[in-house]
Amino acid sequence: MKYILVTGGVISGIGKGIIASSVGTILKSCGLHVTAIKIDPYINIDAGTFSPYEHGEVFVLDDGGEVDLDLGNYERFLDIRLTKDNNLTTGKIYQSVITKERRGDYLGKTVQVVPHITDAIQEWVMRQAKVSVDDDGVEPQVCVIELGGTVGDIESMPFIEAFRQFQFKVKRENFCNIHVSLVPQPSTTGEQKTKPTQNSVRELRGLGLSPDLIVCRCSTPLDTAVKEKISMFCHVEPEQVICIHDVSSIYRVPLLLEDQGMVEYFCRRLDLPIEMRPRRMLTKWKEMSDRSDRLLEHTSIALVGKYTKFSDSYASVIKALEHSALAINHKLEVKYIDSADLEQSTQQEEPVKYHEAWQKLCSADGVLVPGGFGVRGTEGKIQAINWARKQKKPFLGVCLGMQLAVCEFARNVLGWQDANSTEFDPETKHPVVIDMPEHNPGQMGGTMRLGKRRTIFKSNSSILRKLYGDTEHVDERHRHRFEVNPELKHHFEKKGLHFVGQDTEGQRMEVIELEDHAYFVGVQYHPEFTSRPIKPSPPYFGLLLAAAGKLQSYLLKGCRLSPRDTYSDRSGSSSPDSELSELKFPSVS
Repeated sequence: MKYILVTGGVISGIGKGIIASSVGTILKSCGLHVTAIKIDPYINIDAGTFSPYEHGEVFVLDDGGEVDLDLGNYERFLDIRLTKDNNLTTGKIYQSVITKERRGDYLGKTVQVVPHITDAIQEWVMRQAKVSVDDDGVEPQVCVIELGGTVGDIESMPFIEAFRQFQFKVKRENFCNIHVSLVPQPSTTGEQKTKPTQNSVRELRGLGLSPDLIVCRCSTPLDTAVKEKISMFCHVEPEQVICIHDVSSIYRVPLLLEDQGMVEYFCRRLDLPIEMRPRRMLTKWKEMSDRSDRLLEHTSIALVGKYTKFSDSYASVIKALEHSALAINHKLEVKYIDSADLEQSTQQEEPVKYHEAWQKLCSADGVLVPGGFGVRGTEGKIQAINWARKQKKPFLGVCLGMQLAVCEFARNVLGWQDANSTEFDPETKHPVVIDMPEHNPGQMGGTMRLGKRRTIFKSNSSILRKLYGDTEHVDERHRHRFEVNPELKHHFEKKGLHFVGQDTEGQRMEVIELEDHAYFVGVQYHPEFTSRPIKPSPPYFGLLLAAAGKLQSYLLKGCRLSPRDTYSDRSGSSSPDSELSELKFPSVS
């Protein structure tokens, strides 16, 4: 087993997650089996109770793990399926050590950070690195470990110490450290400054880890003189200084790393069993990034949510939209709309904001209402759904978005003026959305319906069923506490709102579709978590097709794109990969 540790310096949020994912991608393209672990030094057990403004979205895994959004990057880049133990937090480590201490496993010893906590970290990493993350069940050969935060933080010290010891435990030829640092370029001088990187590497080396590769994040490519200076002061060869400058698309990052000889370096340093041949998987990445730079037609989607001031709050949603837009050769424009700005109260208090929000909504080609929690902004979301339904605009509601679509229909079509979710109005006479029996209101963490669940399609004519490849069922990831009230189902179906997908027991409403509408779909699950760059998520793909006016022709052609809309058209590529010349959806059974 080979271990690659990715650390960061100078500032957090520097792009360690993308760089760790890209390193995994180029190694996977060489035919290796790669897994990834994210270490977060915070004391929370998992990311489930975070505000999206704190750490961005909460990513959900197949096993119901609520984890850091970087694990979403790993899954998308490497096309793997991770488990909750691939996200290691200080809280999890201390919890496991304290549990052992209470059980008496330490035989009366004084339990300390060194060696007990550091040993627990090393054992966790070695155990988790062996867990298969591919469909073929093969044990991984390489484990990429990303250490969150920045070197020097008090909270990450036990992890740095653990890896200082770890490098000797697994031997030098099996362990490699990549340090990601910032090279700022102040606008006053325009000169690239190396001092922050020098200080960061000095601190890391003082803690006992010597970086093998220094990845420099900068706005423009590094000058040769700057590279040599970093090499001289940071005790590495010039070819061990890698430049990752700002690029038009994150799909270019693996290509940048490969161009600078990272694969050759790993072959020598870690003695990897790799053939030096042209790699087909990276051809796909080049194809994607070239096409994303050359798209001419635009499609705009209004994202009506609560956390729109911070785009990471909807990271997977944006990625799922991008994957789908790329698949139909359209450039995506996301119009972020704070749902509270669409409400009547805003019209009285801040009329300019209110009219700007409505102008954005009315000018969009499609409307997306993603998941969320809490009452703030829900009435604005209902207004947006009402507009999309009446104007016959393509609409996709995810999780809370689907529940509010049911509320909107109940109020404006069924005439139940007070119809609501019991989450927002426990006293409503028409509780169209209710809390689920297994939800425990006493505890917040891990008490939702989480992880991969099966949805059975109840209708052969369902648009979504066709988009999924006319399959009888799909397995998608969930994260919710409330659900549509199954007892009121027949009232909606009489008026044309059909529950075309339900859970295996037929008790939980999973998919809604409105008749006589181009695309009005709601899903209780989160399809964005399983979207991949070359395998877009069907509900999002349907929204983009409908917004671009191509959905009907796509369905008539048996869910195939015409040649001018396919992946390899206009790309000038001679890629032998059939997946590029014909869009294929994942097998979802």
